Amino acid sequence: MLFEEIQPFQPVVLQMLQNSILKDRVAHAYLFEGEKGTRKKEMSMLFAKALLCLNRVDGKPCEDCSNCRRINHGNHPDLHVVEPDGLSIKKDQIKSLQEEFSKTGVESKKKIYIIVHGDKMTANAANSLLKFLEEPLADTTAILITENIHRILPTILSRCQTVSFKPLPKEQLTKQLLEEGIPPHFATLAANLTNHYEEAVEICQNEWFAQARIIVLKLYEVLQKSPFQAMVKIQEDFVQHFKEKDQVDRALDLLLLIYKDLLHIQLGKEEQLVYPDQKENWKSNALQVSTNRLSTNMTVILEAKRKLNANMNSQLLVEQLMLKLQG
Repeated sequence: MLFEEIQPFQPVVLQMLQNSILKDRVAHAYLFEGEKGTRKKEMSMLFAKALLCLNRVDGKPCEDCSNCRRINHGNHPDLHVVEPDGLSIKKDQIKSLQEEFSKTGVESKKKIYIIVHGDKMTANAANSLLKFLEEPLADTTAILITENIHRILPTILSRCQTVSFKPLPKEQLTKQLLEEGIPPHFATLAANLTNHYEEAVEICQNEWFAQARIIVLKLYEVLQKSPFQAMVKIQEDFVQHFKEKDQVDRALDLLLLIYKDLLHIQLGKEEQLVYPDQKENWKSNALQVSTNRLSTNMTVILEAKRKLNANMNSQLLVEQLMLKLQG
């Protein structure tokens, strides 16, 4: 990923790391933490490229020198990336890394190590890593990446400079999706389901998701008429399309966003609608239900999501939910 490509996603982090290079204040160890999709790994590779670049300008990699090209092709001898072997990062992986610590940089005289999912290190692996962090070698930089900072050992945390990555604002993600040619009714919805750009694009291009949106909208429509019709709809369409637990969870998210839209209509915040194409259809519904009722329904859906994750039968859960949403 190029400097210009990552800048819209993490401008603050990018500026901070750029300044550390310009002022020659690069730390010996960093912890990049934040939610999935916040560009932590891409930023770590860009930072490594800037550190090793032979012709950087204003703290940015040139993208043309031999070091930049080799990093882009994944074969620079002084950049090492460690990822979980199976479910965890093993002690042997860190030991192999430690052997590299003692060697002089092959080409750049600098060495950089990126540990992806640092929270997945075994206890032995984490303890082995502490040696490097406690006794850092000159011209060596370590970057740990995690989505779960609370799982990182305090002793490791205290020896790293923590860099927090913020989720991409919904408005900005929606704008980028629209610029990609994604229809507005998909762009706004995807931006409310994930802050991961690639995942959002995948959602919008997924035929299963397009059908899921139609089914949930229809389920809400028939629910306004009678719970019996809603039960029939569940049998005819819902259980056939939402077969896996994560798919049912997605359906509950889609349903929750409908009630949020109704609340936004009540509050006159129509510019925040997730289903903008449904605004005219829902205006009368929004006026006929109280704000307290909408709040209760959203709470009921959130409770259903909790029960789903506790392995309650999904069809029974959705049937019960329909009755509760009727009040």
